[in-house]
Order: sequence, then C-alpha cells, then structure tokens
Amino acid sequence: MKALIFNVQKFSLNDGPGIRTVIFFKGCPLRCRWCSNPESQSKKVQIMWNKEKCLGCGTCVRSCPQKAILQLSDEIFIQDDKCDGCGICVNNCPGHALTSEGGWKTVDDLMSVCLQDRLFYEESGGGVTLSGGEPLMYPDFVIALLEALKAEGIHTAMETTGFASPEVFNRIIPHVNLLLFDIKHWDEEKYIEGTGVSDQLILKNMKYAVALGKEILTRIPVVPGFNNQLTDAEGFCRLLNEIGLTRVQLLPFHQFGENKYTQLGRDYFYKNAPALLEEDLADYRRVFLRNNIDAFL
Repeated sequence: MKALIFNVQKFSLNDGPGIRTVIFFKGCPLRCRWCSNPESQSKKVQIMWNKEKCLGCGTCVRSCPQKAILQLSDEIFIQDDKCDGCGICVNNCPGHALTSEGGWKTVDDLMSVCLQDRLFYEESGGGVTLSGGEPLMYPDFVIALLEALKAEGIHTAMETTGFASPEVFNRIIPHVNLLLFDIKHWDEEKYIEGTGVSDQLILKNMKYAVALGKEILTRIPVVPGFNNQLTDAEGFCRLLNEIGLTRVQLLPFHQFGENKYTQLGRDYFYKNAPALLEEDLADYRRVFLRNNIDAFL
C-alpha cells in the first residue's frame, strides 16, 4: 500500500502545536485559484521546468520515451496527458532545469522519517501533520499511517479541505488528534467560484467532527477580491457560530507559489496580485473578536 507524496517537511512550526513533521500528499479535489502548491493538485507524478536553469539543448525532448516534451523557441512544454512521470528527462537534463514532483511511499517509508525526530516531538509537544493536497484521497493508507503513529505515542494532526464522502471522512477522523480544517468562503456560490466545488459536503463533515468532539482549528485563507471584505468576515462569523466553532486562524494571501505555475506551464489567476500583510487584516480580525471568535494570524 502506497501513497503519492510530494514533500516531507521537518521541523515545521506552523501546522499544529510544537515541532512537527509535515507530510504532503499529492492530489486534491479542489482547484483553488490562489493555491500556493499547484503541484499538489494532480494525483500523478509531474515534471516541472525551470526556465532560468534551462540550457536550451533539447536533451529532454530527445530522451522522453513518451514524446511528451515539446521545445518551441526558448520554451519547453511538458504535455501532462502524455507524461507518465518516469523521470528520464530529469536524470538526463545537463542544466538540472527539470524536477520530478511526487514519489510513491509506503507507511514504513514515512515512519522511518517521522521517528527520527521523536525527541523533538516529546520536548515541544509536537508530532506529525498530514497535509497536501488532500490526505482524505488516500483513506486506507492514511488510517494505516495514523495507527502506526499512534502506536508510537506520536500526536497527529491533519490539514484538510473536508471534501470527501461522509463514509471516508467518518472512518478517518477518529484516528486524528487535531483537525486543521480549511474553509474558503461562507457563501456556497462563491465557494464554487473560487474552488470548483460546493461547500455542502464540507460543512456536513465539519459538523460531524464538531459533534464527535474533535479538537478543530478552523483556517481561513484570506484572498483579495474573494473573501477579504469585512462583510465576508461577518459571513464567516455567522457560519462558525452556527456550527459551534470558536477559534480561527487567518492566513493572509501571499505569492510564494506564483513561480510554480510557470514551471508547470499553467496560468495563474492571481498573477501579480498584491500580498496581504498582517496589518491589512487588523479590522478583519476585529470582526471575529466582536463575535466571540478567537481569531489570530
């Protein structure tokens, strides 16, 4: 049993309490326009091209057994529908302009990495966080991994969109200590506009987790022109008060992932949009505090 993993980040301080190891699963049912990890969306190995490192030699084109790479002038195009992620082009590239995103890992593979930092987890109150992409896309693997971590006494968290069938969600949630539950908008139509999916299934699963008594930290990515108005803050407050959630982390929009879209040959909806700073969200945060919701950045 394996899962496609595109990164394992050690010594993280931003994805749950204490020092943590974050495991990033590849594949996501949402297509958020502002996604800072676009390489996380596809549930297949992908090749990324860095123009700044490219020598323009055409080695990748000639070495690709699937004929998935095109060279037009000084641009390289990787045809995702033809590419099988074999990595031959990556290994042959003399300028190291190509990288492979994603690798298939077993539970034992990941446990061997996580256990290296057990001492740091114990001293800091940390543990392991499953992120993505969306971990819920690998239910059997995730349950096996969470059970292995629990057997070692390691605290577990999962960052999730909540978009999965109730059957899958209900199977996994009892195995997780902490849910970092993303919510993108308070209005269903806007949710669909920004992510490509409805929020109805997400809200159903969120309410189930609350009823189960799970520890939940709601996280809201605050995105300019999408959900950053004070009226949006009011809408979120109404929704969270209705569900019974009283703590939220506000995540200001940033441009850290913009270059990844270029490397994947994709257009970026928020190209050149200004990032939001903490001070930009001062009034936004106050709306939550007035509505008895502990909001922080």
